[in-house]
Amino acid sequence: MMTVGPHDLSGAVRMEWRKLRTVRSTWFILLVFAAGMVGFAALVGATGPRHPSPSYDPTEELFAGLALGQLAIGILGVLLLSSEFGSGSIRATFAAVPRRGSVLAAKAAVIAAVTLAAGEALAFAAFAAFQIAAPRGVPRPSLGQLEVLRAVLLAGAYPCLIGLIGLGLAAVIRHTAGAIATIVGVVFLLPVVLLPLGQHSAVMRFLPEIIAENSLTAVKPVTDSLTAGAGFGLLCLYAAVALAAGGWSLARRDA
Repeated sequence: MMTVGPHDLSGAVRMEWRKLRTVRSTWFILLVFAAGMVGFAALVGATGPRHPSPSYDPTEELFAGLALGQLAIGILGVLLLSSEFGSGSIRATFAAVPRRGSVLAAKAAVIAAVTLAAGEALAFAAFAAFQIAAPRGVPRPSLGQLEVLRAVLLAGAYPCLIGLIGLGLAAVIRHTAGAIATIVGVVFLLPVVLLPLGQHSAVMRFLPEIIAENSLTAVKPVTDSLTAGAGFGLLCLYAAVALAAGGWSLARRDA
């Protein structure tokens, strides 16, 4: 393993990038991400209604695979750190980069860059797949519509934030199964558990999955939920809090 200076963040980033791209599971997870985003978009397009109701929103529908994409990237964020705790290689990482905050910052920078680039590319690929697969008569959204463009851009950005949340949880929990179970519970199961409160309750609007779902609407605005900008900002805050908690945990607990 390469050794970097205690203040050499760029060296730590290069080290984390080398580790991320040489692990086979990284490419498998990104493949699942791509298959979910593009595959579901093509399927939704091919089976879209030729005589839709006025409330039919093709932009929201084509991102049906985003749930699978978020799960895949959330798991990638967890594995980026928890796998090192599980194997014990985290000690070598901390020996190479004594400042543990720099380790977490480097990991966050690498996964953010990779997943944001992949997310945006796949969001536009999913949009194109829907357009190609949809038969004549099925409504096709246009990127010339600002609400549609906004939804596509946010669809690519949300998985990145879930990945950062997963990384922060891994730094706190330090156990792969526990961290994955936590992110699955918070992102996907909590909305189901709280469903008896009502789909439009004050609590539901602050959940990550509901924020993402509402931000992808382009035809019918959601008036009783957070705006797309507010929801995105809140998810950024969630990611920042998770990483801050992770950094605090790394600094105060033994490897």
